[in-house]
Amino acid sequence: MILIADSGSTKTEWCIAEKGKPVKRVLTAGMNPFFQTPGGMEELLKQSLLPEIKDYAIESIWFYGAGCASPEKKRIVHDSIYKQIQATIEVQSDLLGAARALCGRDPGIACILGTGANSCLYNGKLITENIPPLGYILGDEGSGAVLGKLLVGDCLKNQLPDYLKSRFLDQFQVGIAELLDRVYKQPFPNRYLATFSRFLLENIDEPCLHELVYNSFRSFFTRNVMLYPGFLDTPIHFTGSIAYYYQDILKEVAHSLSLEIQNIEQTPMLGLLAYHA
Repeated sequence: MILIADSGSTKTEWCIAEKGKPVKRVLTAGMNPFFQTPGGMEELLKQSLLPEIKDYAIESIWFYGAGCASPEKKRIVHDSIYKQIQATIEVQSDLLGAARALCGRDPGIACILGTGANSCLYNGKLITENIPPLGYILGDEGSGAVLGKLLVGDCLKNQLPDYLKSRFLDQFQVGIAELLDRVYKQPFPNRYLATFSRFLLENIDEPCLHELVYNSFRSFFTRNVMLYPGFLDTPIHFTGSIAYYYQDILKEVAHSLSLEIQNIEQTPMLGLLAYHA
């Protein structure tokens, strides 16, 4: 049996598979070596994953994760997993996982819009180009963290109509002091900011909120996708919760830029199962 993991900053989806067929799925918190210590990841595995898979003989593990682009970060994740599960382990970036899941063995542009954002040009085997996403402070346009950041900023700087600001504050019951503490002093500020993005989805008919999402998606395309050579003639694919739930606006923006999105998947897991079958 093999174990496939798709890990973002917020959650990890694990799937035990045999001959390409899913046997058991498990959800845990995300594993990102940029934000977590090896000890923290080991404890997460011990508490959340191992009790769920103890009855299965895992021979190999394919782990695709956010923050797993460099050899150093891959090694940290590999060692954290190996201390808990003695199997053959390959750690790759979540971006390569998205490309394999969305494009299979065909060329394409693979994009992730979830808590974070990323994109790449894929030749059917390898990622050939990657515009650096730069994280939610310097980049990650269109991501849940950035949408939440923009929403909170507009709310607290009185850029929203009074009734929308009141609705936001009533729903989340949060003040400026708590917001600043959670964003600047507590761990996982990107996850925290992304939780506010659901307010946008619930109120997307409000023109100012639709415009906020639209402009952020447009920035994602112009600052990422449209920098790849041959982007007009290359299939464009998306995965991630933000891409999936906001796909109407995402397609609207793509159309305005004369781009066509071929595929949008909520998670890459089904594609990864097919790829590794």
